[in-house]
Amino acid sequence: MHNFDWVNWADESASRILIAAAVAVLLSLVLHRAGTIVLRRLTRSSPVASAVVEQCRSPAQFLLPLVALQAVWQAAPDTFPMIGGIRHTSGLLLLAALTWLGVRAVRGAARGVMSRYPVTVEDNLNARRIQTQTQLLARTAMFIVLLAGLALMLMTFPGARQFGASLLASAGVVGLVAGIAARPVFSNLIAGLQIALAQPIRLDDVLIVQGEWGRVEEITGTYVVLAIWDQRRLIIPLQWFIENPFQNWTRKSAEIIGTVFMWVDYRMPLAPLREAALAACQASRHWDGRLCLLQVVEAGERAMQLRWLVTSASSGQSWDLRCEVREAMVDFVQREYPQYLPQLRAEVSGNPGDIRPPPAPV
Repeated sequence: MHNFDWVNWADESASRILIAAAVAVLLSLVLHRAGTIVLRRLTRSSPVASAVVEQCRSPAQFLLPLVALQAVWQAAPDTFPMIGGIRHTSGLLLLAALTWLGVRAVRGAARGVMSRYPVTVEDNLNARRIQTQTQLLARTAMFIVLLAGLALMLMTFPGARQFGASLLASAGVVGLVAGIAARPVFSNLIAGLQIALAQPIRLDDVLIVQGEWGRVEEITGTYVVLAIWDQRRLIIPLQWFIENPFQNWTRKSAEIIGTVFMWVDYRMPLAPLREAALAACQASRHWDGRLCLLQVVEAGERAMQLRWLVTSASSGQSWDLRCEVREAMVDFVQREYPQYLPQLRAEVSGNPGDIRPPPAPV
């Protein structure tokens, strides 16, 4: 390391280097300002490019002066005070700014793609597919960029290179231990890539996981947040979706068939029930008009079980429609055919005088 020499600071060549560094920083800031204005105008018609420019604006404001300073320090003579430490520090800051720029560029591209496919539209199946892929791939890419940046920064230290060589020399044991310790991280990373490409789940999908009904609220790099209908949140690791079965009610479409069950007496006429069910569906804003079907699905020894199949555009609407149809059918039978509700019958043979009341309780 160079000793601090006040004479060198007063030297004319040292002064020129410091002035050149100040001018380089000033010009880089002017270039950043002008470039931002030009790029904003050029990317106004492209949501993706515009989002990338906005995300990269702040890191570029640090990156351009660091590039200019690095050029000045590299051109400076080795006799300049502390030039070795200055070059190393400038290089580290430059790598950090490049890493920051890469992460923000990936994030901007992801946000631009997601803005082109909003999930607020009625038929959002394609939008949810694209948003899920974009989020997972962007998180993976940002992790890789960050890891590469940290690795490059560590490689600038001679001690880190020797440490890496010693690790390679004992790669068998260290690799085994590191692999076991990092298994959850890499398994979730690989699971995230599988989910992004195969897409067994997407954002806003309706899932049944371990008996819980909910919507996919968020997909991170390690876990999925499932918003349960009663406002709870179920946190599930990504790897779980690769290794376990689950129900996805919106895999191909959000449309769904709902069921309503009811027990009635065998003497109950079915035609009026069909008409009443159709009227209830037509009066509901949750019915999509595809199907309203009554079937006898069970014939027990005392009553028969009826099932109505009703269709809706989504699972949330299906739940409301099923409740409305069930209430309408119960009200209709109670009002029009109360005698045909399930009853318990007994056939008595022999003389009526042989029938005795049950013994009184003790």
